[in-house]
Amino acid sequence: MAVKIRLARHGAKKRPYYRIIVADSRKPRDGKFIEEVGRYNPCVSPSFVTFDIDRVQYWLGVGAQPTDTVARLWENYDGPSAVTGVTPAPAKKAAPAPAASAVEEPATEEPAAEEAAEEVEATEQDA
Repeated sequence: MAVKIRLARHGAKKRPYYRIIVADSRKPRDGKFIEEVGRYNPCVSPSFVTFDIDRVQYWLGVGAQPTDTVARLWENYDGPSAVTGVTPAPAKKAAPAPAASAVEEPATEEPAAEEAAEEVEATEQDA
């Protein structure tokens, strides 16, 4: 039996809403499944994705294979009840940018410290 982690479509016509399920690969897309491990709503902006992290890790550990779409959602998942823009890797690369600006902040503080040192020197010369 090949077990897959895949999407099961729900919702109205032209308004899809997906459940992320664990199912036997021989079963129909919206048919019988083993367990629901998350939800995905692409119709809201940004997309809503949620996973039961422990259960997904368990199923991946016992050999369940995620579909391409579920694998992409899992890679971009930020945490419980995450509202994320489901985009490829560039969205992830944008996250380290604030850390880079935090590195730049001390550099801007150093000239202020140098200016303060110059003022102290000037005050000492006047005295």
